[in-house]
Amino acid sequence: MKSNKGEKNNLLKTLFKSYIIQCGIISAIILIASNLLGMGLQWVLSKYVPQYYMVYRSLYLGAAATILWAVCIIILTYRLLKKVVAYVDELQQATGKLFDKNVDYIELSPELSEIALKINHLKQESENNARLAKENEQRKNDLIMYLAHDLKTPLSSVMGYLMLLRDEPQISEELRTKYLSISLNKAERLEDLINEFFEITRFNLSNITLQYTEIDLTRLLEQLIYEFNPMFKDKNLQCDLCAPKSVTLRCDADKIQRVFDNLLRNAVIYSFHDTTITITAAQQEDRMSIAFENCGNTIPKEKLSQVFEQFYRLDTARSTSGGAGLGLAIAKQIVDLHKGTIIAESENEKIRFTVTLPLS
Repeated sequence: MKSNKGEKNNLLKTLFKSYIIQCGIISAIILIASNLLGMGLQWVLSKYVPQYYMVYRSLYLGAAATILWAVCIIILTYRLLKKVVAYVDELQQATGKLFDKNVDYIELSPELSEIALKINHLKQESENNARLAKENEQRKNDLIMYLAHDLKTPLSSVMGYLMLLRDEPQISEELRTKYLSISLNKAERLEDLINEFFEITRFNLSNITLQYTEIDLTRLLEQLIYEFNPMFKDKNLQCDLCAPKSVTLRCDADKIQRVFDNLLRNAVIYSFHDTTITITAAQQEDRMSIAFENCGNTIPKEKLSQVFEQFYRLDTARSTSGGAGLGLAIAKQIVDLHKGTIIAESENEKIRFTVTLPLS
């Protein structure tokens, strides 16, 4: 891990300042001590020795003081180098603890506090990356399991009914038609699943260019409701549209229709029987808000943040009556491409998905 220039200069200044101060103190002590010793020696000699040569003795004293000063400087320099090496060893030990799960926080010397912060930040990032990698691995394993489950079920049905038609040549025309109809439905179901898997891959990996056109949002929603009437009848649902008579929206019509189709389909699947689905469109300054609300089991808050993930389903049993868990993931990617937002809310047995799109 690299320190920035400011951190390096700060550490260098701290060490150099400490070194200079210690050298200055030692030099001052030796200078004062040698002067005091020289003065004391001169006083003693002048009092008790009739004839003495102070010049030579001063040279000897100065030489001794210089040697002592040099030794002290060498010792201080050695201590400085030893401290630098200790910092290096400390950093090496810290890097060894980066991936140690038993260590929550790595502590360093006060002089390395800024580096310690970065090391601990790096440690936290590496732990988060490891957790995400583990989650992605689990998601990949789940995907393989879901693929096997979702694709095998309709395929087994197709094969089963075709084997019945092959093994029973005397089967009645009515049963033959029934078995062929079921096989066709299951084959279409299998095709839909495969198309969904290819669709999410296309949205993830391709550089999609939006084909913007101006549409009448109200007419689009009315047409969508009309197409869903057969599904409404199966659960005795009513769908109410609350929107202005005419709203012009600039978007990729096909892809936005895909978003609304997925949201309305989910509303039908997760609605209670004999309830009402409400679609509300309202303008908010330069943006358009379109909300789909239905009556159904309240979605726990911890699951609301996951509903837009690929291959996620609210029904843990993953019933084959639903999709592959890609509809909302695709819807979110389309809305993101339009620089809009999509959110999910749920409380008191109400489920609400709100799409917000720029008007232009």
